[in-house]
Amino acid sequence: MDRRSLAALSLTGLAAAAAFAPTRSSAQESKTVPRVISLNGHGEVKAKPDMAVVTVGVMSQAQTAREALTQNTAAMEKIFAGLKAGGIEAGDIQTSNFSVNPRYDYGQNNSQPPRLVGYDVSNSVAVSVRKLDTLGSVLDTVVSEGSNQINGIMFAIADDDKLKDEARKLAVADAERKAKLYADTTRITLGQIMGVSEGNFQPPQPVFKAMRADAAGAVPIAEGEQTVAIDVNIMWEIK
Repeated sequence: MDRRSLAALSLTGLAAAAAFAPTRSSAQESKTVPRVISLNGHGEVKAKPDMAVVTVGVMSQAQTAREALTQNTAAMEKIFAGLKAGGIEAGDIQTSNFSVNPRYDYGQNNSQPPRLVGYDVSNSVAVSVRKLDTLGSVLDTVVSEGSNQINGIMFAIADDDKLKDEARKLAVADAERKAKLYADTTRITLGQIMGVSEGNFQPPQPVFKAMRADAAGAVPIAEGEQTVAIDVNIMWEIK
């Protein structure tokens, strides 16, 4: 028998072996895939904020950058002293913006080449007020001490861990309620939980209140409520 005949017989034998090799049927494979039901749950908790962050600052203008900076520094030092006297800790005051920009005059209808006429210096700080009942007096203080920029108030919850845990419990209860409803409606039996995942955490949404720096008298504050929300996904085995 020549080499060609031997090669043909070898290939034929391999093909036959492959044809008769034991294989897993699609029915057998389907039995290894567990039947599951996966549902989302949502939980949210509302609470009153217990702190606020207010951004205050000073805009100074002068013919030279040095003069504008000197004026701005003196005004900010007065504001810092007023905040300290009002019980604000140094660690609760953080610079949020500082800039020095030239100021130009472009003439009427921008018809002339720009002409340098002075400089603007802006310095802003974010002040954390941890006692909301003092917020009105803090705002009065910064305005009285020379702040001409108040960019708004952001209310917040200092420690929201307990609120998040309560929202998680509500989210799980919501998913379990849905699972029981589907099980009763479709006549299936729920087995063990196969997996739990958390997603789409919604932190307390900051509430901004804008105000004018020339407001007179006591500053009325309404902090409202904030919402902490949690979404979970739970997967159950179907028996």
